Amino acid sequence: MRPDPTAPTTGQRAALAGATLGLLAASSSAMGPLISGSGWWWLCVFVAAVLLAAGVGLRATRLPTSLVPPLQGVVFLLVLTLAFGGTTSILGVIPTAGTFEVFGDLSQGAGVTIQQQTTPAIPVPALLFVLALGIGLLTIAADLAVQVARMPALAAAAALVPVMIPGFIIEDGAQPHTLVATAAAFLVLLRVDVRVRRQSRPLDGAAGADLPTVVAPRRVPVVSTVVSTVGVAAVGLIAAAVLTAATPSISTSLLLGSPTAGALFGRGASPFIDLGRDLRRPAPTPAFRYTASDGDRPYFRLLTLDRFEGETWGPSREDLDSDHSVDEFPRPAGLADDVEVSERQIDVIVDELRTTWLPVPYPSAEVDGLRGSWFWEPSTLAVRSVDTSTLGQHYRVVRLDIDPTADQLRDAAPVFGRFADELALPEERPTVIRDTALAVTAGASSAYDQAVAIQDWLRGGEFSYSTEAPVEAGYDGGGLDVIAAFLEAKAGYCVHFASTMAVFARELGIPARIAVGYTAGTATDERIEGRTVLQVDSHDLHAWPELYFDGVGWVPFEPTPGRGVVPAYTRSSTTATGPFPSSSAGAPGAASGRPDLDPDRGLGLNGGATATTASDAALRIAIAVLAIAVVLLPMLIRRQQAWSRRRGIRRGREPATAAWAEFVATARDLGVPAPAGVTPRAFAAALAARPAFADDAGGEAGGALSVLRDAVEHERYGRRAADGMPRAGHGPDELTAALDEVRRALAADSRAVDRIRAAVLPASLLGGFTARAGSRPADGA
Repeated sequence: MRPDPTAPTTGQRAALAGATLGLLAASSSAMGPLISGSGWWWLCVFVAAVLLAAGVGLRATRLPTSLVPPLQGVVFLLVLTLAFGGTTSILGVIPTAGTFEVFGDLSQGAGVTIQQQTTPAIPVPALLFVLALGIGLLTIAADLAVQVARMPALAAAAALVPVMIPGFIIEDGAQPHTLVATAAAFLVLLRVDVRVRRQSRPLDGAAGADLPTVVAPRRVPVVSTVVSTVGVAAVGLIAAAVLTAATPSISTSLLLGSPTAGALFGRGASPFIDLGRDLRRPAPTPAFRYTASDGDRPYFRLLTLDRFEGETWGPSREDLDSDHSVDEFPRPAGLADDVEVSERQIDVIVDELRTTWLPVPYPSAEVDGLRGSWFWEPSTLAVRSVDTSTLGQHYRVVRLDIDPTADQLRDAAPVFGRFADELALPEERPTVIRDTALAVTAGASSAYDQAVAIQDWLRGGEFSYSTEAPVEAGYDGGGLDVIAAFLEAKAGYCVHFASTMAVFARELGIPARIAVGYTAGTATDERIEGRTVLQVDSHDLHAWPELYFDGVGWVPFEPTPGRGVVPAYTRSSTTATGPFPSSSAGAPGAASGRPDLDPDRGLGLNGGATATTASDAALRIAIAVLAIAVVLLPMLIRRQQAWSRRRGIRRGREPATAAWAEFVATARDLGVPAPAGVTPRAFAAALAARPAFADDAGGEAGGALSVLRDAVEHERYGRRAADGMPRAGHGPDELTAALDEVRRALAADSRAVDRIRAAVLPASLLGGFTARAGSRPADGA
């Protein structure tokens, strides 16, 4: 299709914009399988609607075509500022340098969330930002194709972008019903464009003629247009389907990136217990500080390893839920009401630790003060982010201090087939593991007694804490063969002790998993509000087993000699004395329990900058404010249109036409019928019968109406000067005064509700009758 020489009216442009919006809305829904909920889709539709409406409004003011896209870009920036700029903007919409810093942080956070999330992803602010940015750019591109180039078929290129994205990420690609909806929307756009062209041709016939003429539109068979549009849509639909089906997906489980995305640290040790790869970092790296009451020394867990990847421990890849906010945690699984539980408050300041897993004691009741989007995993209650990291975070944790008795643990009922995942072991494993587990726990009368026996045996004199033996002998890591070698060498560090106890427990039918995190750290001389400040660094990184007991839940143990302290509920005559870190019983504040050359220090890391994101509450408020702004947008566009026409009266080539166009627009706004085919004389005669224009109304409205009518007739049908310009019949001041008088009369003759509707939702913006200032319409227009 070639561009039409005659520009569409405002109403026709609005129809094209509406069809374009339908196409973008349908195509963006193709990303539904990738993102949970529907709020993100409404945001995309909203951004597209604002930009398309801005394009219609700007073109209605007769601005040069080249200025519209840049001004749409300005509107786009205002929309992004209102939605995501927060307190960094002026009046909520004007961006500042801080606003662009927020945009940069959101862009970085988007990269993190795309790597970290599975599908369907939670629409966190960083992800919403890139979605809004992408749909905005596609909208401007589609608007140029439809409104400027007048080649709506090119809009399919913008629509195919969101349609094709699922094919790169998930195996099934876009869903069939979204492809059908997109094809149908494309057909509608092409059909609307055909109708607009037909309506424009009568006006095109007057171009270059001395007198206006009416040229009947050449009728095009409906069948031919339907066949052509269906053909174009079918080609696009087939191309999208073929591309999404033929393109291999990047991952079946991650939104983008590789299965290793979301590792414990950006570089250094792996989170899958293969921690020996980074054994000898030189000096310890500060991780975080926290303030706690005297004697409160909890372990801080980062993540939980509860399944085997082959023969090596690994974490479950649980899908996060946007409802699992850290504002409130559920009660720990298996915890009965008769177990003593108290709440304790801890304030944490992260120094140089950068990870997507949040160091928090297990179990916790709530976390407050975090930047970014953080959620707890359903089975482990581990906390991780989808769009930021721990670096620079300052948050408060309310943790649950659980203090079971030995009798409560000993009386725990068997699980009887529950926790299949936490009991699973590889089918092929060294026989020495089961044989040793049975030998160590011989004579134990309960699962609790078996667990204590394993802990006591590993902490006993047979085993030593060694940094060198696992590396020199080649059994570093957490696999089953490593455990067998460790049982023979009887030397290792926390990974070996924790994984050995967890595997022994599973061999005996006790659900077990491994927690990776930090011990309690070292107390400093600093105190804040009467609370001790403790420093945790990379030497405090640690792994310990957690075993499940019905009625108490997941219970931590400490089998590593020389590390941490032994839980009070497991102490016996053969174990080292001291309270378990999560207990409130007094623990020596200055002792960290770390060997001098602890290899677990290799888990630490210096990090880079983190992304800051807008909160969900701020986003909702911003969208509400933006919705109000959009409601008021027609009023602003109408005022700009009136100003442009008044300017045309004083400086334009056809001032009477501009005055008459504004008069008719005012009449339409106030609900006065203004048929498209009526002549100025017939329309003026119809209005003269209204009470406000009567001679006894006390005004000069009737005379002013005659001035406008005579002026536009003289300008349209009178003789022209040698240069083709119409001869002036009335001056600009006279036309302006007449326009003001008839507008006043129309307003006085209308109801209050009509005047309000005319101001807020002017009907004249729909076009149809309003003539272009500077053009010569056909007879009867």
